[in-house]
Amino acid sequence: MANELYDLLVVGGGINGVGVARDAAGRGLKVLLCEQADLGWATSSASTKLIHGGLRYLEHYAFGLVRESLKERELLLRAAPHLVRSLRFVLPHDQDQRPAWMIRAGLFLYDHLSRRRIMAGSSRLNLAEDPLGRIMHHPPETAFAYSDCQVDDSRLVIVNAVDAAARGAEILTRTACTAAQRKGDRWQATLRDAHAGYRLVEARVMVNLAGPWVNRFLSDALSMPAKAHGRLIKGSHMVLPRLYDDPRALLLQNDDGRVVFVIPYQERFSLIGTTEVEHPADPKVETITDQELAYLSRAVQRYLAVEVDPAQAVWTFSGLRPLFDDAHASASAVTRDFRLQLDAPPGAAPLLTVFGGKLTTYRKLAEEVLAKLKRHLPSMGRPWTHRAVLPGGELEGLSPDKYAERLCAERPWLPLATARRYAHSYGSRAEMILGQAQCLEDLGRHLGDGLNVAEVRYLRRHEWARTARDILWRRTKLGLHAKAATVENLEVWLTTHPSPEEQDDAP
Repeated sequence: MANELYDLLVVGGGINGVGVARDAAGRGLKVLLCEQADLGWATSSASTKLIHGGLRYLEHYAFGLVRESLKERELLLRAAPHLVRSLRFVLPHDQDQRPAWMIRAGLFLYDHLSRRRIMAGSSRLNLAEDPLGRIMHHPPETAFAYSDCQVDDSRLVIVNAVDAAARGAEILTRTACTAAQRKGDRWQATLRDAHAGYRLVEARVMVNLAGPWVNRFLSDALSMPAKAHGRLIKGSHMVLPRLYDDPRALLLQNDDGRVVFVIPYQERFSLIGTTEVEHPADPKVETITDQELAYLSRAVQRYLAVEVDPAQAVWTFSGLRPLFDDAHASASAVTRDFRLQLDAPPGAAPLLTVFGGKLTTYRKLAEEVLAKLKRHLPSMGRPWTHRAVLPGGELEGLSPDKYAERLCAERPWLPLATARRYAHSYGSRAEMILGQAQCLEDLGRHLGDGLNVAEVRYLRRHEWARTARDILWRRTKLGLHAKAATVENLEVWLTTHPSPEEQDDAP
């Protein structure tokens, strides 16, 4: 049986992988993406949940990266208004750290490196007179405020995959590319699905977007050395019951020169992060250590007169950032920009390997990947994602909260809390969950904590969810609230309702 031929085989289902698959499918290419686990299960769901320009990158003269990130910030605000929202950050001035003139200069650049149409500019504050000062040990008279964006990182991965599939890409989860070799001007790859077994496919071009596994994929699956090198930096976070009521986030300068964020999260919590720890070459995903918990706690309690007790954490998570190794000794100074390595011997199928990158610039990375491959795939169309809305982002100019109110006005039986969660998670695709329901019972059995069978069916059929963890932590954040009974009800339901239609990987 002849192997199916694709224009592009993308290995890796993190934000960069799905971004490339989406862009390529929208240009008319035949695309296959394979991911060894769930979409966005590693680095892309373990970020600080920010779309940001990278204020501290200015210290390392990364002006180009900051400018590009600021542009992407505004593009994503328009493309995914249900997932990306503006957030105000307050930076108390610590006289023992960066001088005030340096911060003012950095914020001036931050405001002007890229044109702002949506985001508010920076300003100066006196925390001795500001409500935030009440929770601080010694509120400084000098502080600064600026704007960036908060995002649901794992859902950003999902909506890009949904759009890629809608444009014709084939998305395979729980499917590893175990081996690949060149056969003239084509790649022949062996894919192993955890349940369906092995499959052989062919592709004109392959892109290695394996993230922390980028070097291992080169050595183990392709038997090729890396001409550039990735560097793994571990970043850990903890989520605590909300430390203060103010809607603004804090950017705190630590005594080691690094910064730590305290971010209002999911209404009831505070997200604190991140650490930056060198990680060995083995890309095994680790958990947060006691040392990292203590580091984050100390950094916050240098400023805030509130108890920060790691034992009260409702969630901790760690991710490995696969950064490009630019030989900086400090983990904080390693570039967050990406590098593209193209291996295209004459007459042989090309391989493009991607090192580094950050959540904010995934769309631009995808554009540059396809620009690099244009001569090898000349039939591809023109760039298009800079004007496109992501699935669910069609809110007709409404904010997610206003959209939720409209859902409730049309369906008076729908609880406002459920409508708001749907609006912020699914945007206009909430209609696909609600369907023709005339009452709450029409959404199927209530499994607990606002989770109904209709939502679970939607996530299995349209978003590649298979396990309770996929649903509770990556497709939603119900894991923060879910009782043990809810988790058990969901696991039992998934086990007792194996539907081939719902397990189909095509939206």
